[in-house]
Amino acid sequence: MKICVLTLGCKVNHYESEVIKDLFIKRGDLIASIDESPDVVVINTCSVTNQSDSKSRKIIRQAKRKNKESIIVVCGCSSEHHKEELFDLGIDILIGNKDKTKIPDLVDNYLKDNNKYSKFYNLLESDFEDMEINNFEGKTRAFVKIQDGCNNYCSYCIIPYVRGKLRNKDLDVAIKEIKSLVERGFKEVVLTGIHTGSYGRGTDYNIVTLIKEISKLKDLLRIRISSIEITEIDDEFLNELKTNNKICDHLHIPLQSGCDKTLKDMFRKYNIEEYKEIINKIRKVRPDINITTDVIVGFPTETEENFKETINTIKEINFSKIHVFPYSLRSKTAAAKMKNIVSDKEKKERVKTLIDLSLKLEHDYYKKFLNKEVEVLIENTNDNYSSGHTSNYINVKIEETLKPNTIYKGKINYICKENVKIIKKPRKIEVNNI
Repeated sequence: MKICVLTLGCKVNHYESEVIKDLFIKRGDLIASIDESPDVVVINTCSVTNQSDSKSRKIIRQAKRKNKESIIVVCGCSSEHHKEELFDLGIDILIGNKDKTKIPDLVDNYLKDNNKYSKFYNLLESDFEDMEINNFEGKTRAFVKIQDGCNNYCSYCIIPYVRGKLRNKDLDVAIKEIKSLVERGFKEVVLTGIHTGSYGRGTDYNIVTLIKEISKLKDLLRIRISSIEITEIDDEFLNELKTNNKICDHLHIPLQSGCDKTLKDMFRKYNIEEYKEIINKIRKVRPDINITTDVIVGFPTETEENFKETINTIKEINFSKIHVFPYSLRSKTAAAKMKNIVSDKEKKERVKTLIDLSLKLEHDYYKKFLNKEVEVLIENTNDNYSSGHTSNYINVKIEETLKPNTIYKGKINYICKENVKIIKKPRKIEVNNI
């Protein structure tokens, strides 16, 4: 059979989709695009915003219209959030964020009895669904999902309701998976989850334990953390960051608002002074680290003055990049019941203000590395150039055809308008020299 897997949303979803593809491939099925008349279309949905839900529904409709004979399988966060609405779209197999590893078997059952299938669980009582992958076709960076769920219940966020409680991949299982990926040639592994930094909570291990163990793998050169909360960065983590040069020089630490009043309304578990104190500690052990963040604008109670406080906080912390999200009302959340004082026009203006600020901060950060040597893991190559990322996640373009999945050292000598860096005459870095 020909299988098409379409993915929306976060790195966790992308990892899970790779697992689904791998399960079909192991059975002898072929992975196809939506334009190749697939027998099965799997759509892994997202529900982080209204736009994500709308896009999920749009892709479902397009898949059904374009491939009338295909078996349509829908899973993921939008399924969990809007299961009743999705029933009406004529989906053949509808599940949420559990049983994704059973999708090939569910397709087999559908082929036998031709009965539509739908099943959902109480994710507050569900265990971690073990998933393992040992290859990412065409990729040089391997993602490993080590954690699922969230217990924070921030007032704006639907994720705890659609992903469930905190739960972890067993430490030995995680190490085994990462070891397998490294043996297949991956030089960089990205640890990911819904609440990645909480890994191991409730056990006798944590994310630092995992980092220490996988750092022993000689051919693993980079360990990247997809995102981590400021409240999860303790002295143990800071010490590991200081002493372990395999940890990438980039941390994505959500801020969400630079105003204490708004943070309190968001049910975030820190204030601005606490956040800044940890950032200063990070920069003491990694002075040139790339610190990026998420910020929500137009939260229901955010006044113009609150927004100005956020701008001032961002400038003071001096992030390298901001991922800006306009507030999106999510049913079931506490913020959905708050009085909204921000108009759509104001929200759009605030988004633009922060995006413009982000572009400037990003460019300023890149300029720090002009005429300095960096190490680049080559990810893509063609006849004229190669590209990849540095440890601190600077996207670099090199005017030579180089070997993918190999690290080269060279000097940044140009920053173009698109913030892509050009390196000339790089030299290959052998594993033993790192």
